[in-house]
Amino acid sequence: MSDSVGGCIRPRTAVSEAEVEALVHGICFKTGPPRLLGVEVEWLVHELRAPRLPVSPERLHAVYTALRAVPLRSALTVEPGGQLELSSLPAASLMECVRTVSADLDAVRAVLREDGLALVGLGHDPWHEPRRFLRQPRYDAMETCLDRTGPAGRFMMCTSASVQVCVDAGQEEPGPLGYVRRWWLAHQLGAVLVAAFANSPLAGGRPTGWRSTRQLRWAQIGAERAGGPPLDSDPRGAWTRHVLDAPVMCVRNDGGPWDVPEGMTFREWTRNRAPRPPTREDLDYHLTTLFPPVRPRGHLELRMIDAQPGDNGWIVPLAVTAALFDDPEATETAYRAVKPLAERTLGLRGPHNPLYEDAARDALTDPELREAAVTCFTAALDALPRIGATTGVTDAVAGYLERYVRRGRCPADDLLDPPDGASRGPHGRETRS
Repeated sequence: MSDSVGGCIRPRTAVSEAEVEALVHGICFKTGPPRLLGVEVEWLVHELRAPRLPVSPERLHAVYTALRAVPLRSALTVEPGGQLELSSLPAASLMECVRTVSADLDAVRAVLREDGLALVGLGHDPWHEPRRFLRQPRYDAMETCLDRTGPAGRFMMCTSASVQVCVDAGQEEPGPLGYVRRWWLAHQLGAVLVAAFANSPLAGGRPTGWRSTRQLRWAQIGAERAGGPPLDSDPRGAWTRHVLDAPVMCVRNDGGPWDVPEGMTFREWTRNRAPRPPTREDLDYHLTTLFPPVRPRGHLELRMIDAQPGDNGWIVPLAVTAALFDDPEATETAYRAVKPLAERTLGLRGPHNPLYEDAARDALTDPELREAAVTCFTAALDALPRIGATTGVTDAVAGYLERYVRRGRCPADDLLDPPDGASRGPHGRETRS
């Protein structure tokens, strides 16, 4: 097998188990003072005036072709079901990230609006069944692989959307900004973020019993594919072992369908070297087929937050997460707030533990999650001016804290409220606004 670069054929060199271990160990956590921030915002694309009607593949293809001609600073990609994603460049500040992505979203929305389409901030499509838009060998193989564990994989591929926040791994030294502490915090705080931003309680037009159905779908595809490694004092070693012992989703071919082995780990592939020896490119690809709640890619990618309602709803989870990770005082407060929650994991890896399950099902109706969320959001709000946030951003976070967090609610509850205008308080009792 070979790659073509600049018209020349470059052979692919096989890698050994020891080389894979060294590569993963060396690239998963790049340490240093936290300076950069990024966000990836995924959106469902619906009809502007009749969102329950499916958008035809032809219309999606036409509008995405038009979008490729629009100058954007963020990377624009399309997900298997036709969801649209914008991925920011690493930004030197929260406000740089907000301004860049906001400008790109304005440009994207203008093109969609001309064709009667709209970006919709929901973590899981409430009406439509999974339908593949992209027909590529990668997604054909992914579908075949994920189908072995049930239908959740197709929902994940085609009907889910998220806000993914990327923060620096942290310093090599111990302390609030050290990478070991930040790795642990990302996982425990992750359950609070699932609960506070849950926004996907419906599927097929009916309540699923989960406020974050998106998180449920991720958990259902299995711990080997969507789980994280054990949390210990050596994150590099734990992640490296996880990568080597995770099943290979597919073996890419230059022509024709990709092979989808069953039960073969990357470690076994390096040892058996069949159906062909794995290469560095295969390792890079394998890393993209693992979907833990926190993925180390040199930086930390927090992947557990549902897509948010409104044009600018995504800014709140970005701002809260940035403040809690990059302001030392807020980081310490968040660490103390979520530390008691760790007992509820029972030592099991996220998201396949009781804490994440409670967060996805009950959200902030859970008293302990609500208390931790109030503390974390308050700390973030206090920290935002220190990290350069504008009044508009701090007001958005303050409004979210009052509208949802203090009341034990999340956006999913708005979708579940009865049509007579009553809303349910933190213990399920109806209240009137």
